[in-house]
Amino acid sequence: MLALPVRRYEGPIVLVATAADLARATDDLRQEKVLGFDTETRPAFKKGESYPPCLVQLATAQAVYLFQLRETFVFPLIAELMAAPHIVKAGVSVADDLRGLKTVFPFAEKNVIDLGRAARHCGMKQTGVRNLAGMLLGFRITKGSKTSNWAAHTLSPSQIHYAATDAWACRELYLDFQRRGFLHTTG
Repeated sequence: MLALPVRRYEGPIVLVATAADLARATDDLRQEKVLGFDTETRPAFKKGESYPPCLVQLATAQAVYLFQLRETFVFPLIAELMAAPHIVKAGVSVADDLRGLKTVFPFAEKNVIDLGRAARHCGMKQTGVRNLAGMLLGFRITKGSKTSNWAAHTLSPSQIHYAATDAWACRELYLDFQRRGFLHTTG
């Protein structure tokens, strides 16, 4: 794995902070058939400590959209997308993401695919985003900002790229799983 090249998402990243950003995101996200999906949560360093998600990342073929969850005007769009049966939302360990997200606002998810679960069904042992990207897509993703403060009012450029890369990698992995026929085994 260490010999693989490091990659990160290089396309447009939209931090949805205004009505215009939301309109752009809405137009793109609603026409997609597959979204890469992930959330980021402020890390907990003490036993029993936990926090709700602070950020939702959704990747399309055109861009990655980052939604800071302190901006409540984004909740209706995210809830709509999560409930859309015609749009696949692909991520890894999505049960935790969904459970945490439901503590922030209610929604009923449909057509959410856990790529880690699909990989386990295919006999793979290492099923995290980074391992799957290395094994199937041929590149490494750095963990640089994983434990940073996702609740910060202003995200750093490294946080923005880290978050966008995770969602983009999930979308790319889903498309790769489709090509390889891995998704037929998840039932």
